Parts: sequence; C-alpha cells; structure tokens
Amino acid sequence: MSNLGFKKFRESFKKLGGSSRKSMKMVLAGVRDPKDQKLVDSFRELLFLQGQLPSQHQDYHTLLRFLRMRDFDLAKAKEAFFTYLKWREDYRVDAIPKVKIELNLLLEIEFKFEEYEAVKKCYPHGFHGVDRYGRPVYIERIGMVDLNKLLQVTTLERFTKYHVSEQEKTLNVRYPTCSIAAKKHVASTTSILDVHGVGLANFSKPARYLFMEIQKIDSNYYPETLNRLFIVNAGNGFKMLWKAVKAFLDARTLAKIRVCSLLHELSYN
Repeated sequence: MSNLGFKKFRESFKKLGGSSRKSMKMVLAGVRDPKDQKLVDSFRELLFLQGQLPSQHQDYHTLLRFLRMRDFDLAKAKEAFFTYLKWREDYRVDAIPKVKIELNLLLEIEFKFEEYEAVKKCYPHGFHGVDRYGRPVYIERIGMVDLNKLLQVTTLERFTKYHVSEQEKTLNVRYPTCSIAAKKHVASTTSILDVHGVGLANFSKPARYLFMEIQKIDSNYYPETLNRLFIVNAGNGFKMLWKAVKAFLDARTLAKIRVCSLLHELSYN
C-alpha cells in the first residue's frame, strides 16, 4: 500500500471520533442476518470439535464466505475450509510478509516484489477507486499484456506469490479501509478486464498456467470476494476464447461475470 493509501486510512480512522475503536468494530462487523449468524455459529462449533479452528481464521465473515461457497452445506464447507487451511500451511501464506492492522496502528510489512514497476509496464493492472457501493475496483488491461516481457522480469511462481500477497492485503487492509470510508461493511471487489485485441493466440501455455493457478487460488481459497466481473471491449476473437475459458469457471463465478462488447455497456451494481 502506498503512503497515500496509509494517509487515507488514517484520515478515515480519525473521522470516527473519540469512540473510534467501537465504531470501527461495528462498521467492520456489518449487518448480520440472524439465519447466517446461526449457521456460522454451528459451523464454528463443528470446526472447533474437529480441532480445526485457528484463531486467525475463525471470524464471522471468513466462515460465512466458505459456507456461501458450498451453498451452506456444513459438511462440504468443512472440507473446503480444511483444504484452505492445508494450502495456507503448504504455501506458507502466513510467512509471506503482509500489511497488518493492529488497533489504530498500521504496520507496512509487504512482500518485496521488487520487479513490480517492471511488471506493470508489461502487465497493466491495479486498483483504481471504488464503485457506487464503496467496493474497491480492480482493473486489468489484458490486451496490453506482453507475456514474453513479463517472463523476462519475473517468474510465474513469483507473480503467483505476488497475487496471493495482494489477496491478503485486500482482505486485511483494502476491505477494512473501504468499509470505514463507506461507513458500511465492504467485503468484495468489482473487477474490470479490458480484453481489447485478445484472442486465442493470447492463450499460450504460460498464459494458461497463470490463468489456472490464479483461478484455483481465487476460487478455492478466497471465495465469495468477487462482487462482479466486467469483461469489456470483447471482440470476436475474445468471444471464441471465452467459450474455452469459461469451462474452467464454476457456476457461481460465471453468474457474476458480464461480457461487454463496448466499454459504455458497463454498469456497476
């Protein structure tokens, strides 16, 4: 997160006034559906009895995301959660330095992706503002990606690790920051992919590997964090590619995606 990002967070925090800590907790907790709360409590008890409830992953919203991921089937949600915990251990996610919030102190300990600026030149991407609800907006210009240059400045493994560090930052910093700024709970992202000029030729072996890795990570380990995905400037070449790509996406994700031929067709909700 940039210094500007930290400044905005501090300003948002200060606006909460003297009862900032209590107010922040209320905002971050959000409005809870009593039915969801009951199911989360049952899920938490089930995980506790199985000895699989780490303190840092037992919060209401984390457990709710895994329940929603499996349509509130406790047994299936439990298996998905266990898979998530094992992946975090195997991938050593908690060993990846990240930004942490501790009460009113913000500690910047980021994954050192030194090649970030070089990567952005051949893979334009980043967060840009918020949508009408206050969710962070993430944009990628896929049509401008130069995969050959990308592989000259980083590796697919380091880029994937960078992606994981960004997902952690989104959960731990971006959503809380947006929640405080919007004065309501924010827990999902609106994404825009500009695919101008993209076609089957762009789906090379390295591109397929990167797509599959990121798709697996996002779907299995950061479920229910996508609000909507708008694919814009989709030409005939991309539409042919899309037929192949969407076979790898689950139904819940597909329902959140809108493919637009023109940029002006995009509308947030």
